[in-house]
Amino acid sequence: MLASGPGGQGTKHLLLSVLFLAVWEAESGQVHYSVPEEAKHGTFVGRIAQDLGLELTELVPRLFRVASKGHEDLLEVNLQNGILFVNSRIDREELCVRSAECSIHLEVIVDRPLQVFHVEVEVKDINDNPPVFPAAQKNLFVSETRALDSHFSLEGASDADIGANALLTYRLSPNEYFSLLVPTNDDQVKPLQLVLKKPLDREVASELLLVLQATDGGKPELTGSTELHITVLDVNDNAPVFDKAVYRVKLLENSRNGTLVIRLNASDLDEGSNSHILYSFAADVSSNPEAFFRIDSASGEIKVNGKIDFEETKLWKLQIEAVDKGNPPMFGHCTVLIEILDINDDAPELLVTSLSLSVPEDATLGTVIALIRVSDRDSGANGQVTCSLIPHVPFKLVSTFKNYYSLVLESALDRESVANYVLIVTARDGGSPSLSTTASMSVEVADVNDNAPAFAQPEYTVFVRENNPPGCHIFTVSARDADAQENALVSYSLVERRVGERALSSYVSVHAESGKVYALQPLDHEELELLQFQVSARDAGVPPLGSNVTLQVFVLDENDNAPALLPRPGAGGAGGALSELVSRSVGAGHVVAKVRAVDADSGYNAWLSYELQPAAGGARSPFRVALYTGEISTTRTLDEADSARQRLLVLVKDHGEPALTATATVLLSLVESGQAPKASSRVLAGAAGAEAALVDVNVYLIVAICAVSSLLVLTLLLYTALRCSAPPTEGACGPGKPTLVCSSAVGSWSYSQQRRQRVCSGEGPPKTDLMAFSPCVPPGSSSGDSGEQQGIFGNDVSTVILNVFNAC
Repeated sequence: MLASGPGGQGTKHLLLSVLFLAVWEAESGQVHYSVPEEAKHGTFVGRIAQDLGLELTELVPRLFRVASKGHEDLLEVNLQNGILFVNSRIDREELCVRSAECSIHLEVIVDRPLQVFHVEVEVKDINDNPPVFPAAQKNLFVSETRALDSHFSLEGASDADIGANALLTYRLSPNEYFSLLVPTNDDQVKPLQLVLKKPLDREVASELLLVLQATDGGKPELTGSTELHITVLDVNDNAPVFDKAVYRVKLLENSRNGTLVIRLNASDLDEGSNSHILYSFAADVSSNPEAFFRIDSASGEIKVNGKIDFEETKLWKLQIEAVDKGNPPMFGHCTVLIEILDINDDAPELLVTSLSLSVPEDATLGTVIALIRVSDRDSGANGQVTCSLIPHVPFKLVSTFKNYYSLVLESALDRESVANYVLIVTARDGGSPSLSTTASMSVEVADVNDNAPAFAQPEYTVFVRENNPPGCHIFTVSARDADAQENALVSYSLVERRVGERALSSYVSVHAESGKVYALQPLDHEELELLQFQVSARDAGVPPLGSNVTLQVFVLDENDNAPALLPRPGAGGAGGALSELVSRSVGAGHVVAKVRAVDADSGYNAWLSYELQPAAGGARSPFRVALYTGEISTTRTLDEADSARQRLLVLVKDHGEPALTATATVLLSLVESGQAPKASSRVLAGAAGAEAALVDVNVYLIVAICAVSSLLVLTLLLYTALRCSAPPTEGACGPGKPTLVCSSAVGSWSYSQQRRQRVCSGEGPPKTDLMAFSPCVPPGSSSGDSGEQQGIFGNDVSTVILNVFNAC
């Protein structure tokens, strides 16, 4: 308790100053204690609470505690009196080993408020460790021939203490042969040494037993000792001797580890340890035999210790050393020559050097393609290599030098047959069993322009309707070139020629790349029925190659021409009308006139028929016109009631689709029989003679039609069988569908097998078109007309048209 009053304020300040100084010293690490090692439990160290300026009553409430890293149990604080004491055994040598300074650092912590103090407790050394030698006994072997003043190093003792407690002095037991040489304090690094001061004599003393003692400088002194057991050795004056100076051995390569190579034998005339021999490889050998062989030091057996490879070393020369156990030891030497025998353990090696990436297909025979080098690390037959080529290819191997081959061209190449060859080269040695190595190489055949473009067929037939639109695609030619790249790049062109007065190129053109053929202008069947020309296909090779194909373009007729009336020579009539005089006395069926007409078209489009137009007012005319001949004849006997002037309109019509017509006007004047001019009689007589000649012609025509009709039936049967599974395909600008026309009105038949044609390509099987017309007599004709044969196509001659062609 502090008294209050005028003098109490000064006392308070004094106490606060002392407390602040103590706290400052504590926090500044100025509180030090010391304690001797090995102090007993409870030994007083210091009043730590008082020295730190802490009240004893505050220790527990403020959680006073002491921490020491790794040494918590060595020192402890009594919280009742604030005294620091020894809690457990403190061993300085264990705590700090041989360090000159040894301290325990404490960290004192109090809370409310938090304060940390550092306290250092120094541990003082005491002489509690005697000197200790490394071993209780030291064995020394000294030859009886050692010279005087010979030195023998000894290991000194060690003391775990420090300072004077560790300062050692040595004493050697009295003897007449050896003295002790102790280094000075300034040269403690030098070892203790025994010095030979009198020659040894094994026959007088074979062993000496000495005691070496060490004493430290502590109080009281502690000592330690070791026994020196000195054995006097016999003089080793005989070296080991081998049976042979040189040993020769043969060993197969790849022998297993542990295989015995040779057992060496050396002898020594000495006795005891001087005759005990140890074998080893000589240390001065440049090679490293230990990696491949090992030697038993006692028995002298040499065994395989690694991989023995003939290709690496063919002969091993081992220097062997035999040393006895004498002191000093003596040595003997010999040489072991190990010849390694080869086995076939290495496959041949192949090295292919290609001279070119590709070989032209027109390369000459004997051209060198690649160089091949073979090698084998084995020897003898095991290293003799032969080279072969598989499979059978147009190449061969030619030996140019030992283990060198050339791959040369043996036969002609054809890239279009084989574009790339994969060659397997095999190298095989002569060992037993033999080993082989294969190498694969690819030889590319470079293309040469040796193939001209080729068309599928030499000639194509194309059908095109006339009046086609300009630029119409009518066909596509295609040529294939078996070459590659630019040598196979085909371009097309027309082979120019004259078609009449005009150039071919004014009619058609061909696209250079696609081969499409176009009609440049409308074609006219009446002007040009067949356009035949050639298209050339040429590749881009150097030099370029080409070929031609012939195109036969048939221009199919369309009904674009109306019938044209032909004037009768000598016939009168105004305005182009036909005028005739007819006697009233003629009977029924008498031909009184004939209308003649032609059509520039062909086929059905030119087949004309004649019809008599009804008279005005519906009056029945006494005349009729033959359907296909255009002959106008009487249907009955003329009488007086018939008008003297008969005006007949005859409609001439072709069979095209749509049909085109023309109208002929016939003016007939009826006269009495005596008034008919003679000229008419002559005309009629001439017409009768012509008709008689026509009968003979039609007889032959009928026979031809029958033969053609039989052929047509057979063709239709065969065609139907071939086409039943493949309907025709419609092509550009092709003809229309098949039509069958039966003219029962005239008793005749006509058939037209006109199929749509693919005029743009050469696809599809051949097709046949046939058109046949037979003469007939219209029904209802009189008996007088039965002998007459009606013509067709308006030319008084029955015509048969047979068109056989191959559709594209």
